[in-house]
Amino acid sequence: MMDRPLFLVGCGKMGSAMLEGWLEMGMSPEHIHIIEPSALITEELRDRGLGAVTALSDLPADLNPGIVLFAVKPQSMDQAVSAFAEYHLPNTTFLSIAAGKTISYFENILGAKTAIVRSMPNTPAAVRHGITVAMPSGNVTESQRKICSTLLEAVGEVAWVDDEELIDAVTALSGGGPAYVFLLTECMVQAGIDAGLPAELSSQLARVTVSGAGELMRQSDETPSTLRENVTSPGGTTAEALKVLMANDAWQSLMTRAISAATARSKELAG
Repeated sequence: MMDRPLFLVGCGKMGSAMLEGWLEMGMSPEHIHIIEPSALITEELRDRGLGAVTALSDLPADLNPGIVLFAVKPQSMDQAVSAFAEYHLPNTTFLSIAAGKTISYFENILGAKTAIVRSMPNTPAAVRHGITVAMPSGNVTESQRKICSTLLEAVGEVAWVDDEELIDAVTALSGGGPAYVFLLTECMVQAGIDAGLPAELSSQLARVTVSGAGELMRQSDETPSTLRENVTSPGGTTAEALKVLMANDAWQSLMTRAISAATARSKELAG
């Protein structure tokens, strides 16, 4: 897949999910160089036989990475990216999975001719069922794009956009989406308890129902609307519940407002 080293900068939850995905897909550990400021995490990675250091300066200067993937928190990005500005890496692709950091942000530090891919994954990447949306800068070649796709596909599906402004809506919908589903599950659990179910049983029913419905939707070619209609018998209990949930377009209106608020906040964070 790659004939040059891969640098993973940051090995927190998302970075470690990426790492595990690459190892599962057969990438050689010797090909991956991890830069993680936490000495504790670095030590744990070394105990597993992985190449990990706490700073870029600890790596040989002649490694010449093919890909540098930034997986640090946005507040740590300045320091992480600036460390690479001192090096001459004209043929390296810089791939970011950090929220709120635009392509121009990286170009201002690394240079306008740098190949940059901005992407937004989501937390189901931890179980290889995430989705990542990526946006390439004008300097990214088709071969660089394919390599980035392969790396990101290790944790789920990948989609590409050509308009960077769409990343804000992506962040709102899929980036935050798992939290909305978890909130739905919380509400179902409480509703079951209010209806008289024991708390443990209500939690089990809600969790398995939500995860099972998600898996059914993932494997099905039918639209969510059709799947909903398939389990809704006219005049039945599900139809009665949907009358409440869909009255006055309540759920759709609420979700539209939520996504709009998150999109606006993403724009604010991006500056």
